[in-house]
Amino acid sequence: MRIVRCVVFTSFALFLSLSTRAQESVPRPASASAPATPRAITIDDYFQIRDVSQPELSPDGQWVAYAVRTRMLKEDKSEQRLWMVSGRGGDAIPLTAEGVSSAHPRWSPDGKYLAFTSARNAGKNQVWLLDRRGGEAQKLTEVAQGVSDFEWSADSTRLVLILQDPKPEDAEAAKESDKDKPAAKPKTPPPFVIDRLQFKQDTVGYLDHRRTHLYIFDVASKKITQVTSGDFDDNEPAWSPDGKQLAFSSNRSADADRNYNTDIWVVAADNTDKGAHLTQITTNPGPDRAPAWSPDGKWITFVTQTDLKAMIYATHHLAIAPSSGGEAKVLTLAFDRTVRRPRFSPDGRSIYFIADDDGAENLCRIAITGGEVTRPIAGRLVVAYYSLGKDGAIAAQISALDRPDEVFLSNGNDLTRLTKTNDALLSQLRLAQADYVHFKSKDGTHVAGYLYKPLDYSPGKKVPTLLNPHGGPVGQYAASFYHLAQLYAANGYAVLLPNPRGSSGYGQKFCEAIFADWGNKDFQDDMAMVDYAVAQGIADPEKLGVGGWSYGGMSTDFIIAQTTRFKGAISGASIALIASGFGHDQYQKDYFSELGYPWDNKAVWEKISPFYRISNITTPTLFMGGDIDWNVPILGSEQMYQALKSLGRTTELVVYPGEYHGFTTPSHLKDRLERYLAWYAHYVKGDATPARPAAPSPAPTTKAGGE
Repeated sequence: MRIVRCVVFTSFALFLSLSTRAQESVPRPASASAPATPRAITIDDYFQIRDVSQPELSPDGQWVAYAVRTRMLKEDKSEQRLWMVSGRGGDAIPLTAEGVSSAHPRWSPDGKYLAFTSARNAGKNQVWLLDRRGGEAQKLTEVAQGVSDFEWSADSTRLVLILQDPKPEDAEAAKESDKDKPAAKPKTPPPFVIDRLQFKQDTVGYLDHRRTHLYIFDVASKKITQVTSGDFDDNEPAWSPDGKQLAFSSNRSADADRNYNTDIWVVAADNTDKGAHLTQITTNPGPDRAPAWSPDGKWITFVTQTDLKAMIYATHHLAIAPSSGGEAKVLTLAFDRTVRRPRFSPDGRSIYFIADDDGAENLCRIAITGGEVTRPIAGRLVVAYYSLGKDGAIAAQISALDRPDEVFLSNGNDLTRLTKTNDALLSQLRLAQADYVHFKSKDGTHVAGYLYKPLDYSPGKKVPTLLNPHGGPVGQYAASFYHLAQLYAANGYAVLLPNPRGSSGYGQKFCEAIFADWGNKDFQDDMAMVDYAVAQGIADPEKLGVGGWSYGGMSTDFIIAQTTRFKGAISGASIALIASGFGHDQYQKDYFSELGYPWDNKAVWEKISPFYRISNITTPTLFMGGDIDWNVPILGSEQMYQALKSLGRTTELVVYPGEYHGFTTPSHLKDRLERYLAWYAHYVKGDATPARPAAPSPAPTTKAGGE
């Protein structure tokens, strides 16, 4: 059994003396020295890319704390460390050591502390505290069930914690952990007793009535006070500027499992009745979420969905309401783009937010009275996260087509990159060109997407081409670094990433065009991009492949059931017999809202089920997924595989143990990429190489006696 060593946290006093001096920067790949000639990207490079996220500006604007995730093949796990970089630039400084993951960095408003979450020694997630005056990090909370989320109060004396109601065994485990004796033998788990309509969730499993609530934690005394309660989930807490109130989002309707409603609520931070008396800020029957206070405490901004019938396809707008309750005003109806992460400007006159728009994600701003939307950080790029400083500075997590996420600092018109996390790796690589292209679909609808040309592409040369539909279906391919597309291009393929109808970033009408009509207009749009690439003389019509994950896998099933143009297909985490998902996956609300009950609307359910066109499928197809995926369960892939196998078609099924909808195990991620390349090389390119990668060599065994 591997013993996890104790984490060592570096002193803040040391950080302050090293603001511009060189320290060891973010870990570089083993082969840090760049070759004379840049090379093509490989599968292994995926595990050299570090994921930068969660930038947080210090209150004095001098530092940005952030997280860096590393996928480690040798250990077959991922690890996330916290780092800090000066706002003036210079090398990054580590805040947490290797060995244990940490996340969610948050500066105290007085600038004295940096709090974050971390779990170690197989324990639960807790809040840790680094004192800026010096010393190592100290574990602040000791909560039996672990901390889901937290935020500082304005006076830096309290935290609001998000805690789930504990299981009885959580308290028992906490008591046992204090005793100096071996852990007790795990007990046989009791049966799941289900009485909720929404009873499943990916990465969680079966749901019970344990809910998430708000708790106030006093930093000095470590006293915890529960401030909300009930058979509801309370999330997204935001402190009022005076520290007297908390805004949060919660679905407190009579039967929350049957609707999409969440409202914004306000509770007194010092209440002792566990939230028996709340102020309801919004009454919209759709979801209202992500509250943020104005600097003067008079207003709350939030994200709202006003069109309930459009459900997942509706545009999510920016709204504002009085913090004491009253009529809300939607500010971005004319903008018609989905927004997220709203924050008031320091002067309270405008609101910042991120918006999906035309294959990009920009940081936008609008006056609190409404009007024109401006873009403080704009362009063909993706702003995934941002933090505002008191002086108007902005720390942002930004990616581009040719660069993974890094931390940038904006001061007015200047946008400066602060981190160089992946520079050493990128200096070794030659990347493919990616163009944002426009084309017309079968019915004349204008559609856009990203087209990657293979390395060493010569104009006029027809090349093998892969169509890669995105998941969702609501979402979009945006101008961010995409290792898979670069990997395909490095292996000689043109890559097509369309944003068909159903995608966000092009307005609600475009998005809801596939409502209860999957695999029709989006199929036409996907195929239109293929036709465009053929007409441009890029795609070889005799060497086409298709494949995607989640709704991208479903799109693959729709496509190969309607055309035989593709020589090979890969369908990941898909479902083709839609009714089989009923009662088995997590989408009961979506099914009822969009398709109706299957026993009442059988024709609709069958129309969007390519399983009933299985006899049309002749494309060699690889199906894959995780065995504990409750988002799109492996059942759908198993059904398609068995049906095609029964018909004598070329097919294969790969099931990854212990994986949810989004894979996390590095060895599985590598295996999946290897299978992608092998399948397409064999069936699309027509190479003589096998359609599956060579099995890894088994680990050597040692005979008894040490021979």
